[in-house]
Amino acid sequence: MKWLQQLTHAVIIAPSLPSGYYHHQSPLYRTNLKPNKSFNSLYSKSSLSLSNQTDSLPDQTTRPSFLQEIAALCETDNLTAALTLIQSHSKNATSLQAKEAIGLLLQACGNQKDIETGRRLHKFVSNSTHYRNDYVLNTRLIKMYAMCGSPLDSRFVFDTMETKNLIQWNALVSAYTRNGLYGDVVKVFMDLVSNTEFKPDNFTFPSVIKACGGILDDRLGEVIHGMVIKMGLVLDVFVGNALVGMYGKCGVVDEAMKVFDFMPETNLVSWNAMICAFSENGFSRESFDLLMEMLGEEGLLPDVVTVVTILPVCAGEGEVGIGMGIHGLAVKLGLSEEVMVNNAMVYMYSKCGYLNEAQMLFVKNKNKNVVSWNTMISVFSLEGDVNEAFNLVQEMQNQGEEMKANEVTILNVLPACLNKLQLRSLKELHGYSFRHCFQHEELSNAFILAYAKCGALNSAENVFLGIRDKTVSSWNALIGGHAQNGDPREALHLLFQMTYSGQQPDWFTISSLLLACAHLKSLQYGKEIHGYVLRNGLETDCFVGTSLLSHYIHCGRASSARVLFDRMKDKNLVSWNAMISGYSQNGLPYDSLALFRKSLFEGIQSHEIAIVSVFGACSQLSALRLGKEAHGYVLKALQTEDAFVGCSIIDMYAKSGCIKESRKVFDGLTDKNVASWNAIIAAHGIHGHGKEAIKLYERMKKVGQMPDRFTYIGILMACGHAGLVEEGLKYFKEMQNLNVVEPKLEHYACLIDMLGRAGRLNDALRLVNEMPEEADNRIWSSLLSSCRTFGALEIGEKVAKKLLELEPDKAENYVLLSNLYAGLGKWDDVRRVRQMMKEIGLQKDAGCSWIEVGGRVYTFVVGDSLQPKLAEIRVTWRGLEERISEIGYKPNTSSVLHEVGEEEKIDILRGHSEKLAISFGLLKTTKGTPLRVYKNLRICADCHNAAKLISKVVKREIVVRDNKRFHHFRDGLCSCCDYW
Repeated sequence: MKWLQQLTHAVIIAPSLPSGYYHHQSPLYRTNLKPNKSFNSLYSKSSLSLSNQTDSLPDQTTRPSFLQEIAALCETDNLTAALTLIQSHSKNATSLQAKEAIGLLLQACGNQKDIETGRRLHKFVSNSTHYRNDYVLNTRLIKMYAMCGSPLDSRFVFDTMETKNLIQWNALVSAYTRNGLYGDVVKVFMDLVSNTEFKPDNFTFPSVIKACGGILDDRLGEVIHGMVIKMGLVLDVFVGNALVGMYGKCGVVDEAMKVFDFMPETNLVSWNAMICAFSENGFSRESFDLLMEMLGEEGLLPDVVTVVTILPVCAGEGEVGIGMGIHGLAVKLGLSEEVMVNNAMVYMYSKCGYLNEAQMLFVKNKNKNVVSWNTMISVFSLEGDVNEAFNLVQEMQNQGEEMKANEVTILNVLPACLNKLQLRSLKELHGYSFRHCFQHEELSNAFILAYAKCGALNSAENVFLGIRDKTVSSWNALIGGHAQNGDPREALHLLFQMTYSGQQPDWFTISSLLLACAHLKSLQYGKEIHGYVLRNGLETDCFVGTSLLSHYIHCGRASSARVLFDRMKDKNLVSWNAMISGYSQNGLPYDSLALFRKSLFEGIQSHEIAIVSVFGACSQLSALRLGKEAHGYVLKALQTEDAFVGCSIIDMYAKSGCIKESRKVFDGLTDKNVASWNAIIAAHGIHGHGKEAIKLYERMKKVGQMPDRFTYIGILMACGHAGLVEEGLKYFKEMQNLNVVEPKLEHYACLIDMLGRAGRLNDALRLVNEMPEEADNRIWSSLLSSCRTFGALEIGEKVAKKLLELEPDKAENYVLLSNLYAGLGKWDDVRRVRQMMKEIGLQKDAGCSWIEVGGRVYTFVVGDSLQPKLAEIRVTWRGLEERISEIGYKPNTSSVLHEVGEEEKIDILRGHSEKLAISFGLLKTTKGTPLRVYKNLRICADCHNAAKLISKVVKREIVVRDNKRFHHFRDGLCSCCDYW
């Protein structure tokens, strides 16, 4: 807020400047003109400078017409005509006139990057005995070629000069610096100081210092800094600015700050360089502080460079408030129409999630350049808005020759090509690139990845084969393409081809392969890659180590992952997060929580990923108290605004039986995204609040949030649990008819479960046969469970046959079939199924319930005889049984699926785990305290009826979560309305 308030004040007091002010008056623009002035000032000191050649001053009556005509032609970019005029007047004009005319034209050729006219003029100069050895013209030739991007020609001019002075050396150094050939700058500088009597000056050093920053060699920069001090140039503002920039580029921010603080004279370039040093090295707050300090300096106003330096910092930090303040300041200072400023503002708003504002600025920009279009295309591409990204590319092509898509445009739009639907557009982009000879390696690699994502691996391989000099990045693109699109074996084969070709894989190569194996749960391939890593000594790489960790976690080998984790010498935040979340994903919540505590003890800053895993672990354990503690920790750490953290808190409370707390968290979210809506809809669904889930779904659409596949899973599940069959069918048809989301197997599973729960078994079976995909084990299991509920023997046997074909080694499937037979009294078939289980070696999971009391979790197993408090629990139950019998309780012996007598069945019912847990909870908690019991299996009809009546006689709420849903028992009623 401090920066925002100061910035607002600055905007208010900043003077409004006339249009075009910065083109003439800005300190930066004056500074940028200094090198030209400096050359002129050096020429004035030379014995051969133009101003000293008074013996050949032109006649005042002829000079204006010839030079003014040349100047006019240069201003109108008619350079060929200017050259012709110079050639035709060379004999008539005085020597000084011709030199000035040639100088004007060389400058114009450089500005227009017209190297052909420049070469013709160079030939004219070389053929003239008057001009070929002229210091000034040769210096301008060096500069012209540098401006045209041809430093080799600059070097040729320099080497052909018979004699040279410091000005030409400086010009060559500047030429290499301008074209980013920083290694050559250093070589020329070393040649200058070693083989000539010239001493570098305040025009030499800025270029050399910039070169040190370009090659990121701060040690060489320090040596040059020492030379500057010895030569007494350290107080020069241009040298100081270059030093600040160099240290900033090299990441030595402390040294940059020292130079800046000790500069006796600073200008706007100095402040911009220091702000840039902070921003490029992640010191965002310091960037903002320095900007505020600069605004307080008398006579200093931000310019284009200031604005385009600070706006990306706002984007990176998500500081849209400060960004808006900068926007306001730019408007006040007349900078907002500058194309660089407009592009930076579009980027800032888009990065901060303000897409409408970004698009509005782009549309209103009347001076768009290629960068403007590329920025906006990148915004839509990264947002996944494929159509808008391609529309902008097509619109860009209609803007004229100067606005055609370049390599950057193609690179920006390729990330939008994610599936087969974009394959045609991808081929069009490839054809365009081919026609325009875009052959940069980075672009080829991007095409390989894009083709792979679109499922065209053959096309990806063709692009790869077309690369003449394949680098590690090229191999990585193809290996990553195969690895991420379902062919890890081929990716592994390519790894061996890569090493055979002489290219050594890097961390990215190995990580891509391991990621693929993890997604496919290919443990064997992952082990082969692990072996390769060990043989080649790559296990010490942090990225490779974390990828191996993730692979073993995804393959369900948490113990192997922990061994790797413990061996890692340099554990980073990513590895801690991977291991904590890995335990949670593998159903090891206690280990996840223990490792999270250890990370805090070792001073590791908790990350949102770890926090989400902690809430997931609390959900698995139904550990409400731990979940509340974690919620408190998150509130203190100010992490509740993170969308994923917010969703995990909603989910934790919901799965702990506290739907009101879930709703409170949801209502308190400032920015509700699709994920948070999905979480609260699903939460109400598992609690049987189908109508409330529907209200939320409709409200979600009204506020403009588009439902996704998870939304429909949640709403279909909610309708299924609440018996709202017609509503569920309506939403399923909505998916199909509106093409909002293509129904997947999980959506059909919800619909079939809903129909099965409602007893519409024939409809459910018909849907199984008509749906586009083969039904999986979950669908058949759900259908068999419904057959058991409604005693549908014929359909049940057909379903069981399919289920046992898919999962012959899962005990639960045999138990469902056995229960179907038992419910119908077919005890011979029950014994046959149980014998099958015995022969296979399968054992039924015992019914288990648990309850949290005083921060501890107590577990009860059906028929448990080892509980230390068992006698007290049984006495409590007998007392409860007597009280509820008075208001209508009768043991439902049909819930006992054993061939025994009625009395024995009643005795078995008394030992059901949820009854033991409820009795224990009543023993150990104070009156009025809600009880929350969790069970691993579906609650039976007898326990369900008993829990309703117990809630009435003890006047408490009892919440039971079974393996399907939540039941809230209160005043003799259940939230499920006996529909479960």
